[in-house]
Amino acid sequence: MSQISLTFPDGNSRDYPAGVTAAEVAASIAPSLAKNAISANLDGQHIDLAWPINASGRIAINTMKDADPALELIRHDLAHIMARAVQDIWPDVKVTIGPVRDQGWFYDFDRAEPFTPEDLGQIEARMKQIINARDPVRTEVWDRARAVAYYQDRNEPFKVELIDRIPEGEDLRMYWHGDWQDLCRGPHLQNTGQVPADAFKLTHVAGAYWLGDASRPMLQRIYGVAFRNRDDLKAHMTMLEEAAKRDHRKLGREMELFHFQEEAPGMVFWHPNGWTVYRELEAYMRRRLIRAGYKEIKTPQVVDRILWEKSGHWEAYRENMFIVEVDEEGAKEKRINALKPMNCPCHVQVYNQGLKSYRDLPLRLAEFGSCHRYESSGSMHGLMRVRGFVQDDAHIFCTEDQIQAECAGFISLLSSVYDHLGFAKFDIKLSTRPDVRVGSDEIWDKAEAALKGAIEHLGLPYEINEGDGAFYGPKLDFKLTDAIGREWQCGTFQCDFNLPDRLDAEYIGEDGHKHMPVMLHRAVLGSFERFIGILIENYAGKMPLWLAPRQVVVASIVSGADTYVHEVVETLRAAGIRAEADTRNEKINYKVREHSVGKVPVIMAVGMKEVEERTVSVRRLDKQGSESLTLEMAMQALVAEATPPDLR
Repeated sequence: MSQISLTFPDGNSRDYPAGVTAAEVAASIAPSLAKNAISANLDGQHIDLAWPINASGRIAINTMKDADPALELIRHDLAHIMARAVQDIWPDVKVTIGPVRDQGWFYDFDRAEPFTPEDLGQIEARMKQIINARDPVRTEVWDRARAVAYYQDRNEPFKVELIDRIPEGEDLRMYWHGDWQDLCRGPHLQNTGQVPADAFKLTHVAGAYWLGDASRPMLQRIYGVAFRNRDDLKAHMTMLEEAAKRDHRKLGREMELFHFQEEAPGMVFWHPNGWTVYRELEAYMRRRLIRAGYKEIKTPQVVDRILWEKSGHWEAYRENMFIVEVDEEGAKEKRINALKPMNCPCHVQVYNQGLKSYRDLPLRLAEFGSCHRYESSGSMHGLMRVRGFVQDDAHIFCTEDQIQAECAGFISLLSSVYDHLGFAKFDIKLSTRPDVRVGSDEIWDKAEAALKGAIEHLGLPYEINEGDGAFYGPKLDFKLTDAIGREWQCGTFQCDFNLPDRLDAEYIGEDGHKHMPVMLHRAVLGSFERFIGILIENYAGKMPLWLAPRQVVVASIVSGADTYVHEVVETLRAAGIRAEADTRNEKINYKVREHSVGKVPVIMAVGMKEVEERTVSVRRLDKQGSESLTLEMAMQALVAEATPPDLR
């Protein structure tokens, strides 16, 4: 029998017969490792303990202490255990697929009756019985004909279709959890008892089209979350409860910020309060861009398809574009236009006006560009995913030698903006060249080195995503962390060697010859709509004073104080504070409660004592008690606090 050599993380190697399993490798090292092993990594691939190993390589045995592989297996096994539980309870239900996702998994089912919350409780109970039974998990590789016949005999049409979609020559791997079987690539645990029975929860049911195709059957998707232990599950459920309280859609109603309606799906109707937040954020970003050397432009929203064809978007992005047909006077055919889904091709048109010299570079063109993209109705989610949005978009035209400096300048700007907006922590991921790409390896080497050098020059940590770059160049993605630990990918910085070439951008170099500039795509916020949704949830609606739509309410305690209330309001407004009066014939406690629900940061209560002493009683949102201050002192403090951070 031929021998293979396996190298362990400590650098030592051992020889084994070809076909050895990872379970046997673990047993050869120590009985305790064999007992605790759950899977292995072979040359970077996550493999099942039961799979044969036929070639030499580097191997590491995983246990439950290895968080990433452990969570992947726990969640994947729970998807199978849940599907088994559903068919144990309702044998006529058809199963489809059940992949692992962030924090858990989902599985899609074809069932005539809708699943109810009570059904989820019944499924959970059956899942725990399966886990406690410690049923063995085993796997086999079948040929295609045998697998198709198996599922046809069991009237599982979705599984038959999945097999048809698997490329010829690829293994069809079958897994059994006890006596329940599923088609799956794996890997999996060795018995159901390895799944922690107290560390998972079925969360909700949603509709989902088969394979995401709206013309196919609507299925029922059951979602679950799972962790390695009960404490992690409890922490996650607490976070979900907190996230529900912070839901920007709920707070948007309470604070009267925005709404959506069927006549304009995915388009935001901004109310005065919400538009105030938007305008303050836009004004802040405009000041930051001007100081960073950007020149603001404005480009059309409706552009002829000819430009989109030339840029490549018509072929690659057509299905996500809104098409506008126009009957031009005297034309034989309708003119086909599109609402722009992105700003980049239009920015190249601005760049192309007039001859550019190397002395003009870098040229930084910024636009608060209004874009439209078709999103399916099921994917839209409040402000977080819309069809109409505005990007804080900019494109930098530069030479290859300027990439690193521009990257460093952008990261410095982004870091400062995020800090001002309340996000002290963000992570950076550098995505490198994909297999399918444009441009020479020499250019890619230079671009990747420039981005890497810029990050390291600033002393910032980062991760590398091998092969995840755009086809036109490497990119940096910036993920910020909010107040309850959730990550949001907002900022991006991308090198593009493709679009300038397709759209004939050029400059005259120092040598007197024409050269193609590098185009750097970059955004700090991403879209204003989504970022405002993130801000609302990060602050739970309690915006910092400079961003708060309603900064101060001056409320009368008795009607005799009404005149002074209006005087205070006018004084605050003259100082630039967004102030309003509440002189309704209601008790002060009622007024305080109502404005607290609306997340007004400061409420000034005014009675006859305040009138006589020319003072105000200042109450802060979510703080007990109040503070008596002279109007002048209160105003000075508020003016300082209401000044945007870049102007302080």
